[in-house]
Amino acid sequence: QVQLVESGGASVQTGGSLRLSCAFSGVTYSVYCMGWFRQAPGKEREGVAAISSSDYRTHAQPVRGRFTISKDSANNTLFLQMNSLKPEDTAMYYCAFQGRRFDERFRECTVVAGNYAYWGQGTQVTVSS
Repeated sequence: QVQLVESGGASVQTGGSLRLSCAFSGVTYSVYCMGWFRQAPGKEREGVAAISSSDYRTHAQPVRGRFTISKDSANNTLFLQMNSLKPEDTAMYYCAFQGRRFDERFRECTVVAGNYAYWGQGTQVTVSS
């Protein structure tokens, strides 16, 4: 069973930076996607960024150039570096995991929440103006 635990959320001011971490365990797939998503109160869950087991990366347009997804496979940790934070980035941030077939290893990972089966509990990011 895949388990995901996020950390690193905090309250910061506009223009500040944060790095979120997601420790994952129980992964038996050699080909997979991992992603970061966020959900603000009263809004739907929104895709932020995704990375494949081969390190192909996708970033959603609202965060492109400000956020960077990465992973440390040796230490089973997913990261989201967030720079130039804005009040509209305020949300609960979740990491997610989806295993894939071997023949999907070159396919780009998406930031569509419905494509992910495993989720963490979330970490809160609040950006004040």
